[in-house]
Amino acid sequence: MRTGIIVDVNAADRVRLEGIVAARNSPQKHVWRARIVLLTADGLGTNEIMRQTAKSKTCLWRWQERFMQTGVEGLLHDRTRPSRVPPLPPAIGERVVALTQSDPPGETTHWTAAAMAGLVRISVSSVQRIWRSHGLQPHRVRQFKLSRDPEFIPKLRDIVGLYIDPPAHAMVLSVDEKSQIQALDRTQPGLPIKPGRCGTMTHDYKRNGTTTLFAALDVLDGKVIGRCMQRHRHQEFIRFLNAIEAEVPVGKIIHVILDNYGPHKHPKTRAWLSRHPRFVFPAPVNTSIRRTGSGICLCSEIDMCRSLPPLRQSPFASQT
Repeated sequence: MRTGIIVDVNAADRVRLEGIVAARNSPQKHVWRARIVLLTADGLGTNEIMRQTAKSKTCLWRWQERFMQTGVEGLLHDRTRPSRVPPLPPAIGERVVALTQSDPPGETTHWTAAAMAGLVRISVSSVQRIWRSHGLQPHRVRQFKLSRDPEFIPKLRDIVGLYIDPPAHAMVLSVDEKSQIQALDRTQPGLPIKPGRCGTMTHDYKRNGTTTLFAALDVLDGKVIGRCMQRHRHQEFIRFLNAIEAEVPVGKIIHVILDNYGPHKHPKTRAWLSRHPRFVFPAPVNTSIRRTGSGICLCSEIDMCRSLPPLRQSPFASQT
């Protein structure tokens, strides 16, 4: 044994070391480390310990010293070692950040980790690690909208108030349209789904014109009133208002939230609203629809897009 190496094992440490050696589930590296300490404490020489444990002299000295410094816990944990791959210099990270904030080469829309790694000549994981540390996400774009309407805040509060706290004995409808929906029919009939086979549909189709979807969402119970019409004019919008008038129970006030599209402000639409006073409209116009105006129509469209049922997937045959 090396000069100056004294291994003092107290009773508690001996019980714990012997338990590690005797346990069937102990990792083998913990077993031979504990045996080295126990044999050293029993007074065996270095050569004898090397023979019984089949370890080198430097290995014995390392774990004897480790036990003297940190006790039994030092035998159960390996010291962290530096990576074999040297860390990237700060200049590489600065270059990746600077390139990420510039336009990508060629006709690509944004930087990808593979493209950046190929240009800077580092690994993809290194690029992702640099982006993560600097909070960079080139594939994501946060959209915003700035309204120039001076009445934006009052309108927004009005609409949000209707959503959060609808008036009593009234119905709040979020109305919007989706135009230019293609009515497609397949060239051949498909087969329905059956066990072991998915449904079939031909890849080619016939276009049977377009249709316009008018929809009104009841923000309180989620009910949707919808109609499909051929065109998107004030005539069709008035027909849809008539459908709402027919479906909403008599005696209920109707608060309608929609955008400022042309058919919604047509004189004939205003005339129709003047004949139906239960459709509420804010001052100064004595009609009944709350128009969201510029920049606030998203309050209506988002709710409708999340709540409308999907259109049927089956073909749309021609009406002629």
